[in-house]
Amino acid sequence: MRTRGDIPRARRVVVKVGSSSISGENADQIGPLVEALAEAYGRGAEVILVSSGAIATGMPYLRLDSRPTDLATQQAAAAVGQNILIYRYQESLRRFSIVAGQVLLTASDIDNPTHRSNAQRAMERLLKLRILPIVNENDTVATHEIRFGDNDRLAALVSTLVEADLLVLLSDVDALYTKPPHEAGAIRIVDVAHGDELAGVTFGSAGAAGVGTGGAGTKVAAARLATEAGIPVLVTSTPLVREALRGAAVGTWFDARSALRG
Repeated sequence: MRTRGDIPRARRVVVKVGSSSISGENADQIGPLVEALAEAYGRGAEVILVSSGAIATGMPYLRLDSRPTDLATQQAAAAVGQNILIYRYQESLRRFSIVAGQVLLTASDIDNPTHRSNAQRAMERLLKLRILPIVNENDTVATHEIRFGDNDRLAALVSTLVEADLLVLLSDVDALYTKPPHEAGAIRIVDVAHGDELAGVTFGSAGAAGVGTGGAGTKVAAARLATEAGIPVLVTSTPLVREALRGAAVGTWFDARSALRG
């Protein structure tokens, strides 16, 4: 794949959505997100969703007003929230007769050759069965020392694991900008050539309502990881996911290392 226009022909697509886009007051965005994924699925694409949100979804059920800082409470919130999150996705997918499959990974699963091979085999089988894998970090057992750090990185690693044709990173902002978009003079970055260091670009911090762990900087780092493996990356906002998967001129496009992919 060379350009956004090639997206509708992608054989295998990984889409990552952040906590703030599908939890709390934005929980209703799950429906439109699923509609966009189902549209791509309907034209024959194999779709993998990497979804944050377990901890944020579980917080109200633990009567927490803000994201917990201690690991045990994070694990408890994730244990409750992951169940509810997958239920919400499956309920929305039901109208398209699509079945979701939950895949929970830790950083050690990717690093360990046996675990990595098992995860890869399971994902391939799910895709061949036309199941839509929903991937998240296994927050219930992950420790501070072995966490992926953010699900943008996890999505990039998953895209390389399954040899995806495209990685789409979704957030609250429609694209990457030369500085935080609320600041005067911020300019949208339309295309990023492979190897472009984005000198002079300033990235703000993440996380609407303090529920997320990623930001523009983590998306750039994830994009570089994926593009080095030959996988192009599109960064845009969750409400624009349908247009993005149709190949519309939205978001920020990262060119892949062309020597690895056609």
